Amino acid sequence: MQTVWTKIILHVDLDAFFAAVEQLLHPEWRDKPVIVGADPQGGRGRGVVSAASYEARRFGVHSAMPISKAYQLCPNGIYVTPHGRVYQEYSQNFFAVLNQFSPLVEGLSIDEAFLDMSGSMTLFKNVKNLGQTLKSEIKKQTQLTASVGIAPSKSVAKIASDFKKPDGLMIVEPDKVQEFLDSLPVTKLWGIGKQTYKSLQKMGIHTVYQLRNYPQDVLEKKFGKMGLHIYRMAHGTDERSVTPYENVKSVSNETTFNTDVIDQHILQKTLFQLSEKVGGRLRRSHLKGYTIHLKIRFSDFRTCTRSHTVKKAISLTEDIYDTVIILLDEFLPSENFIRLLGVGVSHLENNGGSQLSIWDITDEKKLKLEKLMDQIQDKYGKNIIKHAEGIARRSTKKNDTQ
Repeated sequence: MQTVWTKIILHVDLDAFFAAVEQLLHPEWRDKPVIVGADPQGGRGRGVVSAASYEARRFGVHSAMPISKAYQLCPNGIYVTPHGRVYQEYSQNFFAVLNQFSPLVEGLSIDEAFLDMSGSMTLFKNVKNLGQTLKSEIKKQTQLTASVGIAPSKSVAKIASDFKKPDGLMIVEPDKVQEFLDSLPVTKLWGIGKQTYKSLQKMGIHTVYQLRNYPQDVLEKKFGKMGLHIYRMAHGTDERSVTPYENVKSVSNETTFNTDVIDQHILQKTLFQLSEKVGGRLRRSHLKGYTIHLKIRFSDFRTCTRSHTVKKAISLTEDIYDTVIILLDEFLPSENFIRLLGVGVSHLENNGGSQLSIWDITDEKKLKLEKLMDQIQDKYGKNIIKHAEGIARRSTKKNDTQ
């Protein structure tokens, strides 16, 4: 008897994307450990691994690992600084292939997405044929491999795509969902992070089966709304639909210093540069936001975050910097050296469509100038034109007098 699918959801994930692109561009690097990220500087480098080829993963190297640790594990690896624009081009080609299969494509990141194929199966014999055909077209049109999970829901499809990497295809049929989930560790479920897992461990819950058989009311009392969420995930209940072009929730940028910093001028200059990057990304996406975030990581790896919500949504570099520099004041003067700084903006809205008041005219002129700068930098490079240093000095001086 043929399985009846009411919903057919695919999660598609390019394998070791950044590293795979580098190996594609440099055939001599194929079958060798390639690590994309910060300069390791002979094991003294700072920053983290952005991506590691599967050859590098055999040495224990993985993404988000400190680059110094990666070098210890794999000193003979090929270390490459990221080439963002190149990866973006390959990503665009990847999404172009996905859009050939379904109008319902929801991008999760530059190299992964959900597809809803529930109403688009007429050209395929069955779900296996669908998965094989999609993987074949991705390989043909991008020269990259992808792992695909197919299931009746987003959460199960995402778990499934990770099962047979690289170049895998995993199908979880509707009547096999619970069987598939029960033996998994609870950390595989969407939404269970380190802190939630620690709490579940204390409750004696390690597998999805154990979580599924735990009383729902106890989980809700312990975790609130998250308790209901993980209970539903454990039962394979996920009714979320695939939403094309889902709104961006936040935009952020951070940097790790080569050596820990305490000099206030360097900190302020770095925050201005980060504000410039975040503002540029917002403007290119026609977005602005209400909540500005500051992230600080000290030399002892203690991490602090602060945020401030403004009355009018912003995207100007100057406005972001003026807000984040006030957040920095809480930590100054500091006797502790700083390892990392980050700036972010959330609670976003579209930048178009709102009628300008007379008080907004000056900001609109500044916005046009900054968009022009963005276009020039995109075409000719970041160093061809920059904000006047006077903006940073003026903003710093203003905050010093508050």
